[in-house]
Order: sequence, then C-alpha cells, then structure tokens
Amino acid sequence: MTENFEFKLLATDGKARRGEVSMPRGTIRTPAFMPVGTAGTVKAMYLDQVRDLGADIILGNTYHLMLRPGAERVARLGGLHELIRWQYPILTDSGGFQVMSLSGLRKLDEQGVTFKSHVDGALHHMSPERSIEIQGLLGSDIQMQLDECVALPASPKEIERAMEMSLRWAERCKVAFGDQPGKAMFGIVQGGDIPQLRVRSADALSGLGLKGYAIGGLAVGEPQEVMLDMIDTTVPHLPTEKPRYLMGVGTPDDMLKSVARGIDMFDCVMPTRSGRHGLAFTRRGRINLRNARHAEDMRPLDEESNCPAARDYSRAYLHHLVRANESLGGMLLTWNNLAYYQDLMAGIRKAIDEGRFADFMAETQEGWARGDIAPL
Repeated sequence: MTENFEFKLLATDGKARRGEVSMPRGTIRTPAFMPVGTAGTVKAMYLDQVRDLGADIILGNTYHLMLRPGAERVARLGGLHELIRWQYPILTDSGGFQVMSLSGLRKLDEQGVTFKSHVDGALHHMSPERSIEIQGLLGSDIQMQLDECVALPASPKEIERAMEMSLRWAERCKVAFGDQPGKAMFGIVQGGDIPQLRVRSADALSGLGLKGYAIGGLAVGEPQEVMLDMIDTTVPHLPTEKPRYLMGVGTPDDMLKSVARGIDMFDCVMPTRSGRHGLAFTRRGRINLRNARHAEDMRPLDEESNCPAARDYSRAYLHHLVRANESLGGMLLTWNNLAYYQDLMAGIRKAIDEGRFADFMAETQEGWARGDIAPL
C-alpha cells in the first residue's frame, strides 16, 4: 500500500506486462480482472467470496448508483466502500456508456447529456463535472472521464465528432478532479474502428498527463479482429509507465490476446451474467449446464478446480438448478466463473514473471480447443 497512486512495471514478456497499482486501499496486481459490481453488488456473490477468489478491485457504475440509491445518499452513509463492506479499491465508470445505451430519451450537447432515467422516467443532466462529482461522492478510488461511446458500425464523421467531444470532456474532467492524493482519474481513448482517430485520441490524452488510460468503445459488436487491431494501433501511443485498461472486455480469449498486446486491466459482466444463464467458464472451455447431457452426470464441472462450486457440486445438480430456475444455480455458476477468471489472471501473471507467457497462452487455448469431457 501507499499514500499515493503508483504503478510499477515488474516484468515484461514480449508486449505482455506484469505490474502493480498501489493505492491507499490496497495493491492491484496486473494484469487484473475487475468483477463488475454495477449497483453496489457483484450479482449473486458475497463480496467476501469475491475477495477470497483473488479480486483486488471491483467496479461500480456511476449511472446506476446515481439513480439508486443516489450519490448524495451514498456519501451521507459513509461512501460506497462503507455501504457495501468492501475496503479495497473501487473503480467507477463515468456513466456515459449506460446513458447512451439505456436511457430512452437523451439530448447530447457540448455541456453534457440530458437523459431520462430508465427507472422512473425522471430527467437528469450529466456533465463532465457532474460525473466526477458523483464519483467523488461515491468515494471511488479510480474515476473515469465522461465520454461518448458510439456503437459500431457508425459513420466516420460521427465517430470523429464523438472522439473530439470526448477529448474536450476529458480536459474538463481533469480540472474537476483536481488533485486527490491516493486517487486517480483515467482518460478514455475513443475513435471507433478508425486507426487515425484512435491515434489522435491517444496522443491527445497522453498529453494531459493522467494517471492511467483506458481504451473504450470496443467490444460493442465489432469482430474480435477489429478490436485487436485497434489495441495494436492504440497501445504504442500510450505511456508505458501508466496502467492501460480495456473497458468492457471480455471473454477469456479476448483477455489473453489483449494481454499479449500490452493491456493491464479488464472488466466485464460476462462471467456473472453467463453464470445466471447457465453457462460455465472452465479450463475445458464453455459448458452449457442447460444441456440434457448433464442431467444424470454426477461428475463435477472441474475436479481440479480450487473453487467448491466447480469441484464439489455435480453437473446433474447444477443442471437441475438451472432448469428449475433456482437462484442457487446462478450463484454457484457465477462463483465458478469468477474463480476461473481470477485463476486465469493469476496464471497470466505467473507466466509473465517466468517469461513463458506465449507457452501459457498456447496451453490455455489448447485446453479450450479440446473441449469438455465426453458425455457418460
């Protein structure tokens, strides 16, 4: 731990990086996967479980928390850490993506975005300054600039307009954030699938001297090859001494390939959402527990896993829970999925330390390709 926000690069293997982010509330080992705690909860999990699986940081969502229970209320209750009983780092996104994707009515201009709540229809205004104010009221340790995320595909003119707007908002967010010892504000690179715009965005943000940089606007429906190309284009224009965060990504394969390109931090709802819908991530690939083949299979998901959900419960029971829509099914599969994601990150970090990341990546992908054990 440290009184300031610090990033140390501890090892590299090709472009893959092993590092540590040190903050007053704890150390984040990178590459890191941040479980998504949208509304102050990682769905279907106790936060003690999340911590025990190896998570150093979780993510909260500014849009959802400003609507319920409200940022000012959270502040009166002692901040988000106190309210949810998580005394380790929290990153909050700016709310921009949710405003664009969830609100039924919105009006965007230079000052920010006015939108209608999906909860009760009330009108709200989110400016860059208000986004930072809300994140401060929540007490988050890493705060994200407000940006405009354009869904792909989009016209080059629209992508450029949104990218330039996001740059101007980044400057305003930096001023609003000011000097907060021990905390950080990250900028967000935009530019859609246009390499020149990604470069312009990354260069301009790097010039702001922020404490970290995110790549946004990807994993929004484009093919994986496009996402990887944009990472390859962007990373050389980001400071090597600052953490790099790929927002909203992703699958285990996405993360492996992104680490190989120099990414340090990830978040995604995929392991929790998939768990609630009967899908398990394992070293043998994805397993759909809804499939009838599991109905009388008393073998566990993975007998070698350290997670009790994978090791101690039969596929037959998990299948029954999922098909019966029992809450426990989603809880157990979410537990399994987050355990797998954290184990994958731990394996990546160890492989980078040992200079064998390429071998680890190949072995992991071979395990997925072999697939699940044969049906009984």
